[in-house]
Amino acid sequence: MTIGGESPRSPSSRPVALVTGVGRTVGIGAGVARRLAGAGWDVAFTYWTPYDRRMAWGEEAGAAEAVGRALADEGAASVAVEADLAEPDAPARVFDEVERRLGGVTALVLCHCESVDSGLLDTTVESFDRHFAVNARASWLLIREYGRRFAGPAGSGRIVALTSDHTAGNLPYGASKGALDRITLAAARELAQLGVSANVVNPGPVDTGWMTEEVRTAVVGHTPLGRLGTPEDTANLVAFLCSPQGQWVNGQLLLSNGGFAS
Repeated sequence: MTIGGESPRSPSSRPVALVTGVGRTVGIGAGVARRLAGAGWDVAFTYWTPYDRRMAWGEEAGAAEAVGRALADEGAASVAVEADLAEPDAPARVFDEVERRLGGVTALVLCHCESVDSGLLDTTVESFDRHFAVNARASWLLIREYGRRFAGPAGSGRIVALTSDHTAGNLPYGASKGALDRITLAAARELAQLGVSANVVNPGPVDTGWMTEEVRTAVVGHTPLGRLGTPEDTANLVAFLCSPQGQWVNGQLLLSNGGFAS
């Protein structure tokens, strides 16, 4: 685990959000981090460069530093933590570092993922296990750390996880995201004594640079509003759920996809 792209300051009256999966400036995680910073949060974020490096879009050099600068422009202190969330001890180490640099976490937003296209017949055991380690197990461990450590006023805590309804042709991703849903929704009940709300958001297809022109055309054709989703669309809903006005929304799986129907 490495630390970088940070602009911590002390003390701060701003609450702290931990956003996972902020590996690229064009990604949903980065959009969420920027939106929360603009809404008055200090932001810690995680990323894992080896994942981006082996995906089709490749590594974005200097992404963590660029996100940190964007957050500072919004008045936020930030800390970037590079961590392989497939490692069982990574979630606790991430929380340790965030608490040391920024303070206790009030909002936990899970945007990280392992996502490799494969189906029933061609998914390897190694890939299946890694999807569940990152998308399901790490999410449980992050939520568990959050629940063990949360010390904010009742009603202020927030957990938001990003999910997907992919199934055919994307078996390990879709199956592990289904597990993530249940883990997060369980938190809405099991952390009730802390006054923490927990929700799942399905953003639908969001163009973060991975879509081909064929995919873009198909998605727009199946979206009543006639455009592609953006990271800002997802970020707006996450920011609302994390706000005082979003406190009464709890234990829900919410669609924020422009009415997309495949």
